[in-house]
Amino acid sequence: MTERFNQAAQGWDKGDMRQNIAHSVFQTISSRISLLNNMNIMDFGAGTGLLSFKIASMVNQVVGVDLSEKMLEQLESKNSENLCVETICQNICKEPLNKQFHGIVSSMAMHHVEDTEDLFRTFHAHLKRDGFIAIADLEAEDGTFHSHGNDGVYHFGFERSVLRQMIENAGFEHVRFHHAYTVEKETREYPIFLVTASKKP
Repeated sequence: MTERFNQAAQGWDKGDMRQNIAHSVFQTISSRISLLNNMNIMDFGAGTGLLSFKIASMVNQVVGVDLSEKMLEQLESKNSENLCVETICQNICKEPLNKQFHGIVSSMAMHHVEDTEDLFRTFHAHLKRDGFIAIADLEAEDGTFHSHGNDGVYHFGFERSVLRQMIENAGFEHVRFHHAYTVEKETREYPIFLVTASKKP
């Protein structure tokens, strides 16, 4: 999976679909969560930083975490004196970071992680007291979303009720689902949700 993302990194931002998803996810996050200029945020599965830089303009720091070095190289090439996202190439489920965040955001990365329950436990461990998650991904679909095939795709979207239970079991409360965007491909529509929750005190 990592190799595929490395190969795709250079052309990842081309076309409208990924740009539109990132823009809509950011708008949905910012309309539901107060992003403050003292916050340190993790962008999980940050890729080329399409969401990271939108968040970074509103908070103290964004750390983009990803397994693809080439994706993070593309992200780093966008850094400037005025707006900079730190990058970490690491599997945080196996090697946790030695820091905690006010919030964790993610767009379209969760379906590439095999153990979703473990991922939410990992998120919980990386959050400060009362920290939040804001995670966007596909509603349950039939496996036709990825036109390149499903290599490295562990989940064909998610059922909200199942995901809610996982999130609550990991130690979160106030779980809310919001519609973020709908991808239209030929005659098919693929809705994308944003789920938000806060770490139990």
